[in-house]
Amino acid sequence: MSYVPHTPIERAEMCEAVGVSEMEELFDDVPDAVRFPDLNLPQATTELELAVEVGRLAANNTPVEKGATFLGAGTYNHFIPSTVDSVLRRGEFFTAYTPYQPELSQGMLQAMFEYQSMVCQLTDMEVSNASHYDGSTALAEAVLLALDVTKGRDKVVFSPYVHPQYRAVVRTYLRGTDAALVGCDEGRSEMDQLASALDDRTAALVIQSPNFLGHFEEVEGLAEAVHEVGGLLIVVADPISLGLFRSPGSYGADVVVADGQPLGVPPSFGGPHLGIFATRRSYVRRLPGRLVGETLDRSGRRGYVLTLSTREQHIRRARATSNICTNSGLTALAAAVYLATMGKAGLRRAAELCYQRSHYAAKRIGALEGFEVNPHAPDQPFFKEFVVQLPAPVEHVNRVLLEEHGILGGYDLGQDYAHLGQHMLVAVTEMNTRADIDRLVDALEVLRPGANG
Repeated sequence: MSYVPHTPIERAEMCEAVGVSEMEELFDDVPDAVRFPDLNLPQATTELELAVEVGRLAANNTPVEKGATFLGAGTYNHFIPSTVDSVLRRGEFFTAYTPYQPELSQGMLQAMFEYQSMVCQLTDMEVSNASHYDGSTALAEAVLLALDVTKGRDKVVFSPYVHPQYRAVVRTYLRGTDAALVGCDEGRSEMDQLASALDDRTAALVIQSPNFLGHFEEVEGLAEAVHEVGGLLIVVADPISLGLFRSPGSYGADVVVADGQPLGVPPSFGGPHLGIFATRRSYVRRLPGRLVGETLDRSGRRGYVLTLSTREQHIRRARATSNICTNSGLTALAAAVYLATMGKAGLRRAAELCYQRSHYAAKRIGALEGFEVNPHAPDQPFFKEFVVQLPAPVEHVNRVLLEEHGILGGYDLGQDYAHLGQHMLVAVTEMNTRADIDRLVDALEVLRPGANG
């Protein structure tokens, strides 16, 4: 039974105003065949029968231990403190949607304010919004901001090692516009080559650090180069890496975006995620989405308000900066609780474990006959992810790992880069113990050339 907020008297008044005696008459012009189609649904089942059926369907999933997961490429298996789930499952947070009436949602607004504050600390930027759907949409909005700031420019220079799916989302956002994406698909461009592509048509230079392959590329001088031609530097970051390595703001980024899924959000078969977006104070009026602010009421009590909101932008129409009408509130809350729980030392420790264990795994795999680690950039520093050239197709290797060893292998890079066929992207986080890594190496050793005699 659905809840109708209007009283019977109010409904009668509305019916009288439109000339009908009861609400059902409003549907008389709709043919019965459309209103009541034959849905051919099976008979209803009892709760017990339904539970058995759902259990049967769930049993089709292949169970994989958390430590036996080495698949990353944008969605990662990180440790989640128990406090995150405890806070998220509180009714006032778990059932909330978007705070359209901010004065009635002080708890959620305070959580978003704390989230924004910690994102600014993490990225070394001056202002953050109250989140986006995921990292790819945050990047697309960052590109739109750059095009808006640099009106009249139509060129966005991309590093080819920005996440391929992020680049695809940006293309979709810009379809039908005059904007051109440069440097997206070559797959071999160096940073100095990207800098040479900058000119007075450039609205932004987009890089990822660490990049999609897990590498840290040389970023010094890039901000100066793009600023010299009047463009913006947009950086896609890994939020966990910022617990250990330099923040994008420290080397001149104008906009920092990231996927916040590693911050307390489980992989969950690919979603939901969280889009982080932070920028300079000078661009706050062009900020997409929502911005929560702190103020004092007339009694001097602290309160939280939507300082900038999409509702306002919808009303302004031509001056609106985006069409975002909601934010990933629950996952942003998860990130806020995660960061508050872990603290500076905890986040650094998580990043250190990712760095140390990924390097241990790379060293062990690289010692196997027929396997080569980071073959195209052997001396380039990396974090959490690295490339492995395999002696067999990635699809075959992953099938053997899963079916015979219960291990979820890495990402097939040949899907996105023609020159990286038979190359796997392996992700190692703090959740992968030394024993888990050794088990992976033992399973891969069986696949080396001549291993079966």
